Order: sequence, then C-alpha cells, then structure tokens
Amino acid sequence: MDNQPIRVLLVDDDEDDYILTRDWFLDQGNSFDLEWVTSYNAALAAIAQNRHDVYLLDYRLGDRNGLELLRAAMKAGCTAPMILLTGQGDHEIDVEAMKAGAADYLEKSQITAYALERSIRYALERKRTEQKIREQAALLDVATDAISVQALDSTILFWNKGAERLYGWTAPTAIGKKASELLYLDVPTQLAIAQKIVLAQGEWRGQLSQVTQTGAEIIVESRWTLVRDEQGQPKSILVVNTDITEKKQLEAQFLRAQRMESLGTLASGIAHDLNNILAPILMTAQLLETQLHDERSQRLLPILVTNAKRGAALVKQVLSFAKGLEGKRSVLQLRHIISEIKQITKETFPKSIEICIDVPQSLWTVSGDATQLHQVLMNLCVNARDAMQEGGTLTISAQNLEVDQSYVRKHLDAKVGSYVVLTVADTGCGIPPEVMDRIFEPFFTTKGIGKGTGLGLSTVIGIVKSHGGFINVESEIGKGTQFQMYLPAVEAVETLEVEDLELPQGHGELILVVDDEAPIRETTKTSLETYNYRAVTASNGIEAVALYAEYRDEVSVVITDMLMPAMDGPTTIRTLQKMNPMVKVIAVSGLASKDKMNTVAAAGVKSFLSKPFTTQELLQTIDGILHPNKRVSSTTQLPTLL
Repeated sequence: MDNQPIRVLLVDDDEDDYILTRDWFLDQGNSFDLEWVTSYNAALAAIAQNRHDVYLLDYRLGDRNGLELLRAAMKAGCTAPMILLTGQGDHEIDVEAMKAGAADYLEKSQITAYALERSIRYALERKRTEQKIREQAALLDVATDAISVQALDSTILFWNKGAERLYGWTAPTAIGKKASELLYLDVPTQLAIAQKIVLAQGEWRGQLSQVTQTGAEIIVESRWTLVRDEQGQPKSILVVNTDITEKKQLEAQFLRAQRMESLGTLASGIAHDLNNILAPILMTAQLLETQLHDERSQRLLPILVTNAKRGAALVKQVLSFAKGLEGKRSVLQLRHIISEIKQITKETFPKSIEICIDVPQSLWTVSGDATQLHQVLMNLCVNARDAMQEGGTLTISAQNLEVDQSYVRKHLDAKVGSYVVLTVADTGCGIPPEVMDRIFEPFFTTKGIGKGTGLGLSTVIGIVKSHGGFINVESEIGKGTQFQMYLPAVEAVETLEVEDLELPQGHGELILVVDDEAPIRETTKTSLETYNYRAVTASNGIEAVALYAEYRDEVSVVITDMLMPAMDGPTTIRTLQKMNPMVKVIAVSGLASKDKMNTVAAAGVKSFLSKPFTTQELLQTIDGILHPNKRVSSTTQLPTLL
C-alpha cells in the first residue's frame, strides 16, 4: 500500500466536483489513482468489484443519496472505508453517517486538498488498526488459555473464548464484573500481594485457586502483565490463566504414591521380622495345648494362642498395605459379599444409621479373594459408622464401568478396561483436607487412643491394589465421605468352594524342613512329629541339598523358607528339582517378593504357607500336596500372582 497509489472511487453526479477533486489529487503526484462514477447503481456495481481502497460518496445522487449507498455497500460486505461528502453541513446527517459506519464526514465548501488527503489517510490507518485489532482478538479467542484484561480495581474489561470455556461465564456476563468477586468464594490475601508486585515490577506469576460458574474448584497458573497508557501510567492488567487442575491432581497422586511406597518398604521389613518371631510362639503354644492338661495351662494357653494370632493378623494387615496380600483368587459375584455386609451392619450398627444398598442384577464378576474384599467393605463401613455419631445414611452400591483413556490421564493408578466400582458413602462429618493425603498411611488415625490402630484404610488400599484396582476418595466437611474402589472385571462364572477343616494325621512320612530361624525349625519339627510325621531340618539351602541327597528316597515333602542366607528358597528349589524333577515342595515366607514368588510358581510349586502359620494350616497343606485329589483349605494354595 505504501508504494502503490491509493485507489479512490468518487461517486458524484456533478462533473465540476470531479474535476476539482481530480486536480487536487494530481497536485499530490502519483499518490492517488482516481476513478469516477455518477450514479447510485454504477457505484454499487463498482463497489461490488472490490477494486478500491477508499470511497468518496456525495450525499445527493439524483433520487437517491450517499447515505443509502453507504448502508447498501456495508450490507453487501464492503470493508473499505467510506467518506461521505455534502454540499452543506447538516449535523443530523453527520450523526447518521457515523452510525451507518462512515469513516468520516466532510462538507464540500470547506474541503481542501490537504483536508481531503488527511481524511483519506486517517480513514485507511483506522481501518488497518481495526483489522489488526480484529486479528489479535481472533488469535486471543483461539488461544486455549483464559485471557482477560482487568482494570486496576479488578473490573473485567476483556474476556476471551478461552475464559468462557474455562470458567463458564460468557463475555457479556463477565465484562463489567470484578474478577475478585466472580472467580473466588473468599478473596485470598494472595491477590493483594500479586497486585502490589505487578504495580511495582510490571509482572507477576503464581498459582491461584479459583471457582467456575458451576462452583467447581480449579487451580490455574496465572501470569499478570501491567499495561500502561501513553503517559506511562498504570492503566490495566493483562491476565493469562492456564488450567493446571489435572496436573496438580496427578502430582499429588504421584507424591502420595511415592510416600506410600517408602512406608511400605519400611513396614514390610518390620513385618518379616515379626513373622519369624510369631511363628514359633504360635506353633509352640498350640503344641503345649495338646500336651499340658492341667487347669491352669488350659486356661492360660488359649490366651497365648489367641494373642499370637492377633499379632499375626496385625502383621498381615501391615503386609497387605506394604505388598498386597494375594490370597486365593476365584471368580466372585460381589452381590453376595455386599449382602453379607448388609446383614452385619443392620444387626450391629446403631438404629440411627440407615443402610441403603444399590446393586444391579447385571453386575459383572471380578477375580479376587472373598475374605479380603469382605474385610475391605467391613473396614469402610465401620469408618462410616464412626463418622456418623449422630446418625445418618450409609450407602453401599456397585456399578459396571468402562474406564477410557481420558479417565486414565486424570488418575495415576487407573488403566483402560472394564471395572466393577464398589462405593461406600456416608453422610457423616467428612475428612479435613489437611488429613486427606495421609488417610492411607499405616498407623495414622484421627480416632482417640484405644479406638483405632490406623491400619484399616492402609489394609483397604493394599488389598485393592493387590487385586489390580485403585481407589478414589471424595469428602466434604459436614456432608460426608465417599470411597470408590475400582476392581477389574472378568468374564467368567462364579465358583464357590467349601473349606475342609479336618485336621489330617501323618503316616510316618519324612518331611525336610529348611529355615534359617532355629525356633521355627524346631517348632515345625515338633509339630510334625506330634502328628505322626518324621522330620529332618536344615538351616539353609546348602544343608538342605546335602540332606536331600542323603534321604532322597525317603523325603516325601520339602518345606523351605524363601529368604535365607547362602542359598535362598528359589535357588534351593531349582537345585532340588534337578536332583528329582518330581520333588514335592511347600514354599514358606513371612515376606516374599512377587518376583521370587513368580519364579517359584513358574518352577511348578503349587503350595505356599505364609508365616506365621498354625499347626492346622501346616498339616492341611502337607496333606494336600501328598493327596492332591482331596479338597484342601484356601490357605494351602499358591496365590495367583498378578
């Protein structure tokens, strides 16, 4: 445009006016290229060709006028500036011309070459500026960020499409409102600090917690830039907000997972040592029960056995948090477990608590341990009861759900697939936000002394994770809490098994017991001999291999610990299998890693005992491996390792 002449179309039915205008432009050299038409219709036809940069319209055009022509051209889509010319000044025509979109209004008697040139150039410059503003506004509307311009008192002056999408308020609704009132339930002190910094330094950046039109809480990364007027004085603030709510949620989940993993490593180490301590105590107490028949012993020994079992149960809870208890997996229909929980809660919970159950008949099945999932629901129901001291509603529901990729992006532990979602919701006191991040930590509890171990929720998350699932928690103070457990669904038919509780006797079979803990070796040996087995013991894998070579033709079963010095359990098993591929092995551990247990399972080992085990569990496991066609209890099967 700067190097080319400005193309002007003059619409005027007076030839003298054309000649005068032509001469003015000729005085400007080659700056203008003038074309002339004399009628309304000829002007419309020329304007439709869009060949000119600016139009000069005479007001009087026979039986029509320039104002009508201007409106018709604008309606037809003409974007070039139009300047209206008149023979005499008329304020009303001037106002109407400006309303219709005229770039300027000039009175012919006062027009000079300079005035005309200035009006044309100003009109073109305004048009270019308006076009640039429109382009910039279009770019702002395309931006995914929420962009606004706010006066120094936080009044919203500009609101782009990104802001409409993020917050829900349209531009006409938001403009004129104060951002401090529109985007916050309670105005944070951080806003005043940000205002001071941006006025002093020209910019500010930080994270803000805001609300949308629907009341949803979001977190934004906010960048403020100070806008100054022509005199350099602060005029307004350009605010660019990026929604980072999903990112912050994932960060919180990741940090929580890291903390839980660290706690789990610590807890599992302690649990392993405690299992090795409890195992001989429990077995010795049970042996003494069969040998001591005086009244005092018969009164005290059951107390010892009961408390040893309680200690073992407590350790298993820690392990379920740390590594996840695999248990015996079978195809389950959760309706049955929920039905049992419903009966228990209705009979034992206060009458002030209403129990509501919502389970569809078409609920999918899951692969899991019924006892563990029963424990999960029971723990959550007890917590819900404790949260409703004044009564309320406890709701247990289940539904089928397909988890897609968009859901996975928002939840660290989720995977795409089919899930059965178990929900336990209460209308109790709710969980404070400052406590929420710690509720799954072992031994963390908000209950009073003697009212909770702090292992309930850590057990819940351990069991759910061991089943390949994950948990979501939502809570609001004074309104209640909702736990949602997502368990992978399977396509299979539910199977029900009856546990055989008969205590079998041996028939003189020789059992090789391998454990680096002397008390466990001795108590296991004594228990076996008490029930008509023979036993030899080894303190590590190397001794076990030597003894097996000596008694190979006599040894019926090898019971070996997984974690031992010199030669661990998996290595011992592989060595024994090289000596005798048909060797029968029972794997034992107080804490076995999944990698080692998978190795054992791959080697063909079918039976596993978790320390501390009872004499009954020991005998039933041995009987099961010696007589595989008999039904055995759930404790004798090697768990499915996912």
